[in-house]
Formats: sequence, C-alpha cells, structure tokens
Amino acid sequence: MLENDTKRLSRLTAILTQLQTKRLVTATTLAEKFKVSVRTIYRDIRALEQSGVPILTEEGKGYSLMEGYRLPPVSFSETEANALITAEQFVLKNKDASFVKEYSAAIDKIKSVLRYHTKENVDLLSSRMAIGQNYNLDRTSNHLSSLQLALTNFEVAKIVYQKPDSAETSTRTVEPFALFNTHENWLLVAYCRLRQNFRVFRLDRIKKLEILEEKFEPHKMTLQEYFELCQR
Repeated sequence: MLENDTKRLSRLTAILTQLQTKRLVTATTLAEKFKVSVRTIYRDIRALEQSGVPILTEEGKGYSLMEGYRLPPVSFSETEANALITAEQFVLKNKDASFVKEYSAAIDKIKSVLRYHTKENVDLLSSRMAIGQNYNLDRTSNHLSSLQLALTNFEVAKIVYQKPDSAETSTRTVEPFALFNTHENWLLVAYCRLRQNFRVFRLDRIKKLEILEEKFEPHKMTLQEYFELCQR
C-alpha cells in the first residue's frame, strides 16, 4: 500500500471515530484537525458514504452518524492505553465514590478490547505507578455521577446541605450549572432557589441528594462568564 493510501486510510478511520464521539462535526473542524483541505474532507466523507457508513448531513451545520449505528470496537495503541491507565491512577485517588466506580467500569471495558501484548504492558505499567494524593483513599462524597446527569439533562435537585463548621443542615432546591474540582474536593455551582442566586456547594457536605422530575430552563451563561462574574 502506498504511503498516501496508508495516510488516507488512517484519516478515514479517525474521521469515523470523530463522528462516533461527537453529535455533530463540521468539515472545517475535521480539516483543521487532520491538517488537510476542506475539499479533501468532502472527498473522505463521500468515500465513507460509498463504503456503507450512514452519514447524515445537516446543511450549514455539519455531519453526524445515523442514530443507532455503531462502529466495531476501537483499537487503542499502547501509548493511548498508557495515557488512560495514567489517568486511572489519578481517578482512583478521587474522593467521590461514584466517579471512581464509573471510571473503573469504563476502564475495564477499554482493557477488554486491548491486544494481549498491550494488555500485559498496561498491567505492568499500572503496577509501577503511584500518585501521591489521598494516601488513605478516603471517599467523602458519592454524588458526582448523579449530579453530572442532572446537569446535562437540566433536572432540578434537592439537597440536604451541612453548613461549614457546623452540624446544622439546610434543605435547598437547586439547578445544577457546573462542576469543578479543587484541593481533591468536588464543588457544585448551582442556582439556589432559596437565595435566588448562584451558590457553590461542596459535594462532601451534601448529606442527601434527590434528583427531581422537574426540569429547569438552561442557563445561558458559560462557566468562564461565571468565573469572570465572581471576580468583579
């Protein structure tokens, strides 16, 4: 196989991966990612369609795969697998139990599709790495996964929250807006209906969480805009 053919085959496979991992992707984005012309991407998309891949085109928006279409399991290179295993070491030190559980389940699925030799090397690397945070593997919260779903599905949450430096709690109804991690603790940024403003809640202080069936209108502000607002 000629070098140009090899490069194109590799690019076609990578484009398929992009289409499967993103809801919508533009020709311009693909061209920039693979450092080729937009016209080349158009030809690649046509080639994939001719090979039987059901690609949908939304005029002026981009490309997507037909709902329900699934590609065969992705083949990971050893360096890609090593990157995932390294990330796993950080995740295992995380203080939210739900996050650790879900990530570990995902990594198990990834390991199941690795080639035998790669799997052996990955296991060796995993046994020879150590991350120094959270030595005792303390789990101080178990709500991250539920709040992630509430955030992306715009579902209202009710929390029983312990006040700082006190055993006293308060019940809040909140609209999840963002999640970020600092000093090994997860923080929830949410619109608090009691205070009628955005507030930050530490997940390890949420003593009870209930995701309600009620939906809320998405907040138009971005996370960056929120941070800028806080600095004023």
